[in-house]
Amino acid sequence: MLLQLSLPLTWNPQLKPRPFFQPLCALSKQAQRLLTSLDAASGDTTTSHRLIRKFVSSSSKSISLNTLSHLISSDVHRYSSLALPMYERIAETCWFSWNSKLVSSVIASLESQGLKDEAELLISESIQRLKFRERDVALFYCDLIESLSKHGLNEAVFDHYARLKQVLSAGSCSLNTSLNRKALQCMINALCTLDLAHNAEKTMGEMRNAGLKPSKFEFRSIVLAYGRLGLFDEMRRILDEMEISGYTLDTICFNMVLSSYGTHKEVSEMVLWIQKMKNSNTPFSIRTYNTVLNSCPTVMSLLQDPKTIPLSILELMEELQKDEIVLIQELKDSSVLVDLLEWSSMEGKLDLHGMHLGCVYVIMLQWIEELRSRFSDENSVIPAEIVVVCGLGKHSSVRGESPVKALVLEMMVRLSSPMRIDRKNIGCFVAKGKNVRNWLC
Repeated sequence: MLLQLSLPLTWNPQLKPRPFFQPLCALSKQAQRLLTSLDAASGDTTTSHRLIRKFVSSSSKSISLNTLSHLISSDVHRYSSLALPMYERIAETCWFSWNSKLVSSVIASLESQGLKDEAELLISESIQRLKFRERDVALFYCDLIESLSKHGLNEAVFDHYARLKQVLSAGSCSLNTSLNRKALQCMINALCTLDLAHNAEKTMGEMRNAGLKPSKFEFRSIVLAYGRLGLFDEMRRILDEMEISGYTLDTICFNMVLSSYGTHKEVSEMVLWIQKMKNSNTPFSIRTYNTVLNSCPTVMSLLQDPKTIPLSILELMEELQKDEIVLIQELKDSSVLVDLLEWSSMEGKLDLHGMHLGCVYVIMLQWIEELRSRFSDENSVIPAEIVVVCGLGKHSSVRGESPVKALVLEMMVRLSSPMRIDRKNIGCFVAKGKNVRNWLC
Protein backbone atom coordinates (compact mmCIF):
# COMPACT_ATOMS: atom_id res chain seq x y z
CA MET A 1 0.00 0.00 0.00
CA LEU A 2 1.61 3.27 -1.11
CA LEU A 3 1.13 6.34 1.02
CA GLN A 4 -0.33 9.12 -1.12
CA LEU A 5 -1.39 12.57 0.00
CA SER A 6 -3.54 14.34 -2.55
CA LEU A 7 -4.68 17.06 -0.18
CA PRO A 8 -1.99 19.71 0.35
CA LEU A 9 -0.67 20.17 3.85
CA THR A 10 -0.25 23.91 4.14
CA TRP A 11 2.11 25.56 6.54
CA ASN A 12 1.39 29.04 7.78
CA PRO A 13 4.65 30.62 9.03
CA GLN A 14 2.66 33.27 10.88
CA LEU A 15 0.97 30.67 13.08
CA LYS A 16 3.10 30.18 16.17
CA PRO A 17 2.60 26.87 17.96
CA ARG A 18 2.19 26.73 21.68
CA PRO A 19 5.17 25.77 23.85
CA PHE A 20 5.03 22.01 24.18
CA PHE A 21 7.73 21.00 26.60
CA GLN A 22 6.49 19.24 29.68
CA PRO A 23 8.08 19.94 33.04
CA LEU A 24 11.01 17.62 33.65
CA CYS A 25 11.94 15.98 36.90
CA ALA A 26 14.01 18.35 39.01
CA LEU A 27 17.73 18.09 38.33
CA SER A 28 20.00 16.07 40.57
CA LYS A 29 22.53 17.86 42.75
CA GLN A 30 25.31 16.71 40.42
CA ALA A 31 23.50 18.25 37.43
CA GLN A 32 22.87 21.48 39.32
CA ARG A 33 26.58 21.71 40.11
CA LEU A 34 27.36 21.11 36.44
CA LEU A 35 25.10 23.97 35.35
CA THR A 36 26.68 26.25 37.94
CA SER A 37 30.14 25.36 36.62
CA LEU A 38 28.99 25.90 33.03
CA ASP A 39 27.67 29.32 33.98
CA ALA A 40 31.04 30.15 35.52
CA ALA A 41 32.78 29.02 32.31
CA SER A 42 31.08 31.97 30.58
CA GLY A 43 30.86 30.29 27.20
CA ASP A 44 34.43 29.02 27.08
CA THR A 45 34.07 25.99 24.78
CA THR A 46 37.15 24.11 25.98
CA THR A 47 36.21 24.45 29.63
CA SER A 48 32.55 23.57 29.00
CA HIS A 49 33.45 20.41 27.10
CA ARG A 50 35.91 19.37 29.81
CA LEU A 51 33.22 19.84 32.47
CA ILE A 52 30.74 17.78 30.45
CA ARG A 53 33.26 14.99 29.88
CA LYS A 54 34.05 14.84 33.59
CA PHE A 55 30.35 14.93 34.52
CA VAL A 56 29.37 12.06 32.21
CA SER A 57 32.30 9.89 33.32
CA SER A 58 31.34 10.27 37.00
CA SER A 59 27.53 10.13 36.72
CA SER A 60 25.06 7.29 36.43
CA LYS A 61 23.12 6.54 33.27
CA SER A 62 19.88 8.00 34.62
CA ILE A 63 21.49 11.23 35.82
CA SER A 64 23.37 11.70 32.54
CA LEU A 65 20.28 11.14 30.40
CA ASN A 66 18.08 13.34 32.59
CA THR A 67 20.63 16.13 32.35
CA LEU A 68 20.81 15.73 28.57
CA SER A 69 17.00 16.01 28.41
CA HIS A 70 17.22 19.21 30.43
CA LEU A 71 19.77 20.70 28.02
CA ILE A 72 17.72 19.66 24.98
CA SER A 73 14.53 21.27 26.28
CA SER A 74 16.15 24.37 27.78
CA ASP A 75 15.24 27.73 26.28
CA VAL A 76 18.55 29.12 27.59
CA HIS A 77 20.92 29.09 24.62
CA ARG A 78 24.10 28.45 26.60
CA TYR A 79 22.52 25.22 27.86
CA SER A 80 20.79 24.02 24.68
CA SER A 81 23.99 24.64 22.70
CA LEU A 82 25.70 22.01 24.85
CA ALA A 83 23.18 19.26 24.09
CA LEU A 84 25.28 17.91 21.20
CA PRO A 85 28.58 17.79 23.15
CA MET A 86 26.74 16.09 26.03
CA TYR A 87 25.18 13.55 23.65
CA GLU A 88 28.58 12.83 22.05
CA ARG A 89 30.14 12.15 25.44
CA ILE A 90 27.23 9.93 26.46
CA ALA A 91 27.55 8.01 23.19
CA GLU A 92 31.09 7.06 24.20
CA THR A 93 30.07 5.43 27.49
CA CYS A 94 30.00 1.66 27.96
CA TRP A 95 26.32 1.72 28.91
CA PHE A 96 25.11 3.73 25.93
CA SER A 97 22.71 2.07 23.52
CA TRP A 98 21.72 3.97 20.39
CA ASN A 99 18.13 5.10 20.59
CA SER A 100 16.10 6.61 17.77
CA LYS A 101 13.99 8.80 20.02
CA LEU A 102 17.01 10.18 21.88
CA VAL A 103 19.01 11.08 18.77
CA SER A 104 15.86 12.58 17.23
CA SER A 105 15.46 14.89 20.22
CA VAL A 106 19.09 16.02 19.82
CA ILE A 107 18.57 16.66 16.09
CA ALA A 108 15.42 18.68 16.82
CA SER A 109 17.36 20.75 19.36
CA LEU A 110 20.03 21.48 16.73
CA GLU A 111 17.34 22.47 14.21
CA SER A 112 15.75 24.82 16.73
CA GLN A 113 19.14 26.52 17.19
CA GLY A 114 19.50 26.97 13.42
CA LEU A 115 22.36 24.42 13.28
CA LYS A 116 21.07 22.68 10.16
CA ASP A 117 24.45 21.34 9.02
CA GLU A 118 25.04 19.66 12.38
CA ALA A 119 21.49 18.30 12.34
CA GLU A 120 21.92 16.89 8.82
CA LEU A 121 25.20 15.25 9.79
CA LEU A 122 23.55 13.50 12.73
CA ILE A 123 20.67 12.40 10.48
CA SER A 124 23.14 10.98 7.97
CA GLU A 125 25.05 9.14 10.70
CA SER A 126 21.80 7.71 12.06
CA ILE A 127 20.69 6.40 8.67
CA GLN A 128 24.12 4.83 8.14
CA ARG A 129 23.91 3.23 11.59
CA LEU A 130 20.57 1.74 10.54
CA LYS A 131 22.36 0.35 7.44
CA PHE A 132 19.79 2.04 5.22
CA ARG A 133 17.14 -0.55 6.17
CA GLU A 134 13.97 1.06 4.82
CA ARG A 135 11.68 0.06 7.68
CA ASP A 136 14.09 1.23 10.39
CA VAL A 137 14.82 4.47 8.53
CA ALA A 138 11.07 5.13 8.21
CA LEU A 139 10.56 4.60 11.95
CA PHE A 140 13.51 6.91 12.64
CA TYR A 141 11.87 9.65 10.57
CA CYS A 142 8.65 9.12 12.53
CA ASP A 143 10.52 9.74 15.79
CA LEU A 144 12.27 12.75 14.26
CA ILE A 145 9.00 14.31 13.08
CA GLU A 146 7.56 13.90 16.58
CA SER A 147 10.58 15.61 18.15
CA LEU A 148 10.59 18.44 15.61
CA SER A 149 6.91 19.14 16.26
CA LYS A 150 7.58 19.42 20.00
CA HIS A 151 10.04 22.22 19.21
CA GLY A 152 7.41 23.98 17.07
CA LEU A 153 9.47 23.53 13.89
CA ASN A 154 6.71 23.57 11.28
CA GLU A 155 8.89 23.78 8.20
CA ALA A 156 11.21 21.01 9.35
CA VAL A 157 8.24 18.74 10.09
CA PHE A 158 6.93 19.08 6.54
CA ASP A 159 10.41 18.68 5.08
CA HIS A 160 11.13 15.43 6.91
CA TYR A 161 7.64 14.12 6.26
CA ALA A 162 8.41 14.49 2.56
CA ARG A 163 11.55 12.42 3.13
CA LEU A 164 9.53 9.84 5.03
CA LYS A 165 7.13 9.52 2.09
CA GLN A 166 10.06 8.92 -0.23
CA VAL A 167 11.27 6.09 1.97
CA LEU A 168 7.76 4.61 2.12
CA SER A 169 7.41 4.69 -1.66
CA ALA A 170 10.49 2.53 -2.10
CA GLY A 171 10.74 -1.24 -2.13
CA SER A 172 8.63 -3.35 0.19
CA CYS A 173 7.67 -0.38 2.38
CA SER A 174 4.96 0.61 -0.08
CA LEU A 175 3.14 -2.63 0.75
CA ASN A 176 3.64 -2.43 4.52
CA THR A 177 0.23 -1.45 5.89
CA SER A 178 1.37 -1.11 9.51
CA LEU A 179 4.27 1.13 8.51
CA ASN A 180 2.03 3.37 6.40
CA ARG A 181 -0.39 3.57 9.32
CA LYS A 182 2.48 4.50 11.65
CA ALA A 183 3.58 7.28 9.28
CA LEU A 184 0.10 8.77 9.05
CA GLN A 185 -0.42 8.52 12.81
CA CYS A 186 2.92 10.22 13.34
CA MET A 187 2.04 13.12 11.03
CA ILE A 188 -1.43 13.57 12.50
CA ASN A 189 0.07 13.74 15.99
CA ALA A 190 2.75 16.20 14.83
CA LEU A 191 0.19 18.45 13.15
CA CYS A 192 -1.93 18.44 16.30
CA THR A 193 1.13 19.31 18.38
CA LEU A 194 1.73 22.24 16.02
CA ASP A 195 -1.92 23.28 16.47
CA LEU A 196 -2.61 22.60 12.77
CA ALA A 197 -5.83 20.78 13.56
CA HIS A 198 -7.43 21.29 10.14
CA ASN A 199 -4.37 19.78 8.44
CA ALA A 200 -4.47 16.87 10.87
CA GLU A 201 -8.11 16.24 10.01
CA LYS A 202 -7.26 16.25 6.29
CA THR A 203 -4.53 13.71 6.93
CA MET A 204 -7.00 11.53 8.80
CA GLY A 205 -9.16 11.71 5.68
CA GLU A 206 -6.19 10.49 3.65
CA MET A 207 -5.87 7.61 6.09
CA ARG A 208 -9.46 6.60 5.32
CA ASN A 209 -8.85 6.93 1.56
CA ALA A 210 -5.87 4.59 1.93
CA GLY A 211 -8.22 1.98 3.42
CA LEU A 212 -6.99 2.48 6.97
CA LYS A 213 -9.53 3.05 9.73
CA PRO A 214 -8.45 5.89 12.07
CA SER A 215 -7.90 4.67 15.60
CA LYS A 216 -9.12 6.26 18.80
CA PHE A 217 -5.65 7.84 19.13
CA GLU A 218 -6.06 9.96 15.96
CA PHE A 219 -9.54 11.10 16.97
CA ARG A 220 -8.34 12.05 20.45
CA SER A 221 -5.38 14.01 19.08
CA ILE A 222 -7.59 16.08 16.79
CA VAL A 223 -10.21 16.61 19.51
CA LEU A 224 -7.53 17.98 21.81
CA ALA A 225 -5.99 20.16 19.08
CA TYR A 226 -9.33 21.79 18.19
CA GLY A 227 -10.16 22.18 21.87
CA ARG A 228 -6.83 23.80 22.64
CA LEU A 229 -7.51 26.33 19.88
CA GLY A 230 -10.98 27.05 21.27
CA LEU A 231 -12.66 25.73 18.10
CA PHE A 232 -15.38 23.95 20.04
CA ASP A 233 -17.80 23.36 17.14
CA GLU A 234 -15.05 21.46 15.31
CA MET A 235 -14.11 19.64 18.50
CA ARG A 236 -17.68 18.44 19.04
CA ARG A 237 -17.96 17.47 15.36
CA ILE A 238 -14.90 15.21 15.69
CA LEU A 239 -16.37 13.70 18.85
CA ASP A 240 -19.55 12.89 16.90
CA GLU A 241 -17.47 11.32 14.10
CA MET A 242 -15.62 9.31 16.68
CA GLU A 243 -18.85 7.83 18.04
CA ILE A 244 -20.16 7.18 14.52
CA SER A 245 -16.94 5.27 13.86
CA GLY A 246 -17.78 2.97 16.75
CA TYR A 247 -15.64 4.43 19.51
CA THR A 248 -17.15 5.18 22.92
CA LEU A 249 -16.17 8.42 24.59
CA ASP A 250 -13.99 7.25 27.47
CA THR A 251 -12.39 8.92 30.48
CA ILE A 252 -9.50 10.23 28.41
CA CYS A 253 -11.82 11.87 25.87
CA PHE A 254 -13.97 13.51 28.52
CA ASN A 255 -10.87 14.76 30.31
CA MET A 256 -9.64 16.32 27.06
CA VAL A 257 -12.95 18.09 26.56
CA LEU A 258 -13.00 19.32 30.16
CA SER A 259 -9.41 20.53 29.80
CA SER A 260 -10.24 22.37 26.58
CA TYR A 261 -13.18 24.23 28.08
CA GLY A 262 -11.22 24.88 31.26
CA THR A 263 -8.30 26.41 29.36
CA HIS A 264 -10.72 28.88 27.80
CA LYS A 265 -12.52 29.52 31.11
CA GLU A 266 -15.79 28.03 29.86
CA VAL A 267 -16.78 26.75 33.30
CA SER A 268 -20.49 26.43 32.47
CA GLU A 269 -19.63 24.12 29.57
CA MET A 270 -17.48 22.07 31.94
CA VAL A 271 -20.55 21.56 34.11
CA LEU A 272 -22.53 20.19 31.15
CA TRP A 273 -19.73 17.82 30.12
CA ILE A 274 -18.93 16.51 33.58
CA GLN A 275 -22.63 15.73 34.01
CA LYS A 276 -22.63 14.03 30.62
CA MET A 277 -19.58 12.05 31.77
CA LYS A 278 -21.40 11.00 34.92
CA ASN A 279 -24.64 10.10 33.13
CA SER A 280 -22.74 7.91 30.66
CA ASN A 281 -21.22 6.00 33.60
CA THR A 282 -17.73 6.99 32.49
CA PRO A 283 -15.40 6.70 35.48
CA PHE A 284 -13.71 9.81 36.81
CA SER A 285 -9.95 9.81 37.38
CA ILE A 286 -7.29 11.81 39.17
CA ARG A 287 -6.76 13.65 35.89
CA THR A 288 -10.47 14.57 35.94
CA TYR A 289 -9.94 16.10 39.38
CA ASN A 290 -6.78 17.91 38.25
CA THR A 291 -8.42 19.29 35.13
CA VAL A 292 -11.61 20.45 36.82
CA LEU A 293 -10.03 21.97 39.91
CA ASN A 294 -7.30 23.75 37.96
CA SER A 295 -10.16 25.50 36.15
CA CYS A 296 -12.00 26.60 39.30
CA PRO A 297 -10.85 30.20 39.81
CA THR A 298 -11.97 30.38 43.44
CA VAL A 299 -10.11 27.22 44.42
CA MET A 300 -6.93 28.42 42.71
CA SER A 301 -7.27 31.80 44.38
CA LEU A 302 -7.76 30.27 47.83
CA LEU A 303 -4.63 28.13 47.45
CA GLN A 304 -2.50 31.22 47.03
CA ASP A 305 -2.64 31.47 50.83
CA PRO A 306 -2.97 28.00 52.40
CA LYS A 307 -3.04 29.55 55.88
CA THR A 308 -6.58 30.83 55.23
CA ILE A 309 -8.16 28.05 53.14
CA PRO A 310 -11.46 26.56 54.34
CA LEU A 311 -10.90 23.28 56.19
CA SER A 312 -14.10 21.44 55.36
CA ILE A 313 -16.10 20.72 52.22
CA LEU A 314 -19.04 22.67 53.65
CA GLU A 315 -16.92 25.76 54.31
CA LEU A 316 -15.35 25.49 50.86
CA MET A 317 -18.74 25.30 49.15
CA GLU A 318 -19.74 28.58 50.82
CA GLU A 319 -16.82 30.31 49.06
CA LEU A 320 -17.47 28.97 45.57
CA GLN A 321 -19.36 30.29 42.59
CA LYS A 322 -22.45 28.43 41.38
CA ASP A 323 -20.79 26.45 38.58
CA GLU A 324 -17.83 25.59 40.80
CA ILE A 325 -20.17 24.14 43.42
CA VAL A 326 -21.70 21.81 40.83
CA LEU A 327 -18.29 20.72 39.54
CA ILE A 328 -16.93 19.90 42.97
CA GLN A 329 -20.13 18.15 44.01
CA GLU A 330 -19.87 15.91 40.95
CA LEU A 331 -16.26 15.10 41.84
CA LYS A 332 -17.24 14.44 45.42
CA ASP A 333 -20.00 12.03 44.35
CA SER A 334 -17.56 9.97 42.29
CA SER A 335 -15.70 6.89 43.55
CA VAL A 336 -12.20 8.30 43.01
CA LEU A 337 -11.31 8.74 46.69
CA VAL A 338 -12.76 5.37 47.73
CA ASP A 339 -10.85 3.68 44.91
CA LEU A 340 -7.62 5.35 46.03
CA LEU A 341 -7.98 4.61 49.71
CA GLU A 342 -6.36 1.37 50.82
CA TRP A 343 -8.00 0.04 53.98
CA SER A 344 -7.14 -2.98 56.13
CA SER A 345 -6.55 -3.87 59.78
CA MET A 346 -2.87 -3.06 59.29
CA GLU A 347 -3.05 0.20 57.37
CA GLY A 348 -5.27 2.89 55.94
CA LYS A 349 -3.28 4.57 53.17
CA LEU A 350 -3.92 7.45 50.77
CA ASP A 351 -1.36 8.11 48.03
CA LEU A 352 -1.38 11.66 46.63
CA HIS A 353 1.08 11.06 43.79
CA GLY A 354 -0.08 12.49 40.47
CA MET A 355 -2.33 15.11 42.07
CA HIS A 356 -2.09 18.85 41.49
CA LEU A 357 -2.55 21.19 44.46
CA GLY A 358 -6.26 21.80 43.86
CA CYS A 359 -6.85 18.07 43.67
CA VAL A 360 -4.82 17.42 46.85
CA TYR A 361 -6.82 20.07 48.70
CA VAL A 362 -10.25 18.68 47.79
CA ILE A 363 -9.19 15.04 48.17
CA MET A 364 -7.85 15.76 51.66
CA LEU A 365 -11.14 17.40 52.64
CA GLN A 366 -12.98 14.34 51.32
CA TRP A 367 -10.51 12.05 53.10
CA ILE A 368 -11.36 13.69 56.42
CA GLU A 369 -15.08 13.16 55.81
CA GLU A 370 -14.58 9.56 54.66
CA LEU A 371 -12.46 8.66 57.68
CA ARG A 372 -14.93 10.28 60.05
CA SER A 373 -17.70 8.22 58.46
CA ARG A 374 -15.75 4.96 58.71
CA PHE A 375 -14.63 5.53 62.27
CA SER A 376 -18.22 6.33 63.28
CA ASP A 377 -19.33 2.92 62.00
CA GLU A 378 -19.00 0.41 64.83
CA ASN A 379 -18.54 -2.42 62.31
CA SER A 380 -15.72 -0.70 60.46
CA VAL A 381 -12.11 -1.90 60.80
CA ILE A 382 -9.74 0.50 62.56
CA PRO A 383 -6.32 0.27 60.87
CA ALA A 384 -3.29 0.12 63.12
CA GLU A 385 -1.76 2.99 61.19
CA ILE A 386 -3.06 5.78 58.96
CA VAL A 387 -0.69 6.94 56.18
CA VAL A 388 -0.85 9.81 53.69
CA VAL A 389 1.85 9.61 51.01
CA CYS A 390 2.94 13.00 49.66
CA GLY A 391 6.29 12.20 48.07
CA LEU A 392 9.69 13.81 48.45
CA GLY A 393 9.32 16.52 45.83
CA LYS A 394 11.43 14.73 43.21
CA HIS A 395 9.09 15.96 40.50
CA SER A 396 8.78 19.49 41.87
CA SER A 397 10.32 22.51 40.18
CA VAL A 398 12.74 22.71 43.10
CA ARG A 399 14.03 19.27 43.99
CA GLY A 400 13.15 18.21 47.53
CA GLU A 401 10.55 20.96 48.04
CA SER A 402 7.12 19.42 47.68
CA PRO A 403 4.19 21.88 47.42
CA VAL A 404 1.87 18.93 48.10
CA LYS A 405 3.64 18.09 51.34
CA ALA A 406 3.64 21.76 52.39
CA LEU A 407 -0.13 22.03 51.78
CA VAL A 408 -0.94 18.84 53.68
CA LEU A 409 1.29 19.91 56.56
CA GLU A 410 -0.47 23.27 56.78
CA MET A 411 -3.87 21.60 56.79
CA MET A 412 -2.87 19.03 59.43
CA VAL A 413 -1.39 21.70 61.71
CA ARG A 414 -4.42 23.97 61.44
CA LEU A 415 -6.75 21.04 62.12
CA SER A 416 -4.67 19.91 65.15
CA SER A 417 -4.32 16.52 63.52
CA PRO A 418 -2.24 13.73 65.09
CA MET A 419 -0.72 13.07 61.65
CA ARG A 420 3.04 13.70 61.71
CA ILE A 421 5.86 13.45 59.17
CA ASP A 422 7.25 9.92 59.30
CA ARG A 423 10.82 9.88 60.62
CA LYS A 424 11.61 6.84 58.44
CA ASN A 425 10.07 8.31 55.30
CA ILE A 426 9.77 12.11 55.23
CA GLY A 427 7.50 11.85 52.19
CA CYS A 428 4.69 10.44 54.36
CA PHE A 429 2.41 11.57 57.17
CA VAL A 430 1.58 8.85 59.71
CA ALA A 431 -0.44 8.37 62.90
CA LYS A 432 -1.92 5.51 64.88
CA GLY A 433 -5.40 4.60 63.71
CA LYS A 434 -6.91 5.01 67.19
CA ASN A 435 -5.44 8.50 67.52
CA VAL A 436 -6.95 9.55 64.18
CA ARG A 437 -10.31 8.12 65.25
CA ASN A 438 -10.19 10.08 68.50
CA TRP A 439 -9.31 13.22 66.55
CA LEU A 440 -12.21 12.89 64.11
CA CYS A 441 -14.86 11.41 66.38
